[in-house]
Amino acid sequence: MIFLKRLVCSWLVFFLGIAIMSYGIVLTIIANLGVSPWDVFHIGVAKVTPLTVGMVVQMTGILIIFIVSYMIKRLPQIGTILNMIFVGLFVDFFLMYPLIVLPIGYLQQFIVLIIGILLFGFGAGLYISSHLGAGPRDGLVLVLHSVRGWPVSRIKTVMEISALIVGLILGGPIGIGTVIISFTIGPVLGFSLVFCESHIGKYLGEGQAHEVIN
Repeated sequence: MIFLKRLVCSWLVFFLGIAIMSYGIVLTIIANLGVSPWDVFHIGVAKVTPLTVGMVVQMTGILIIFIVSYMIKRLPQIGTILNMIFVGLFVDFFLMYPLIVLPIGYLQQFIVLIIGILLFGFGAGLYISSHLGAGPRDGLVLVLHSVRGWPVSRIKTVMEISALIVGLILGGPIGIGTVIISFTIGPVLGFSLVFCESHIGKYLGEGQAHEVIN
């Protein structure tokens, strides 16, 4: 009974974290000051295809999951698949219904951007603390680190710069917000992970969800 209760709580935390993280992404888009490197790519692709931003997130996730599964010869965790699907769905939903009035002027734009960064970091910390599987991009970073022995920081940097360049070529939005996000999201996520693990992850119990999924 306790195990079932913790498993249900893990999934609730997972989906709540995904929703909050997705809304944070949308707020950084609405701020219109430039978005994260990956979102520059997502929006750039959406501009030149019939796909929505959320669909591009999903298609990119599918491609990355396929690459990771091929490299490790193993199917991904269900949490990884659901992460990719629901981030795309939530992003499209919140872009249609942003829950706030579009910011006017630089002050409002910066406020919305900062709130978006904080929500993204907190949401990511929440879903990671559920221990139900990493996102597709994080999974690729970890696999490349494990298989090739490359430093995680170098892998992330190369991936994000590549996504940024392709997105920029396709017309994705880049600006001061892109720089701010790049320098702040790491510390925000780091703090969020420590907070969520100590207050939520410890209660949920690391690994118990993995045993059910694998």
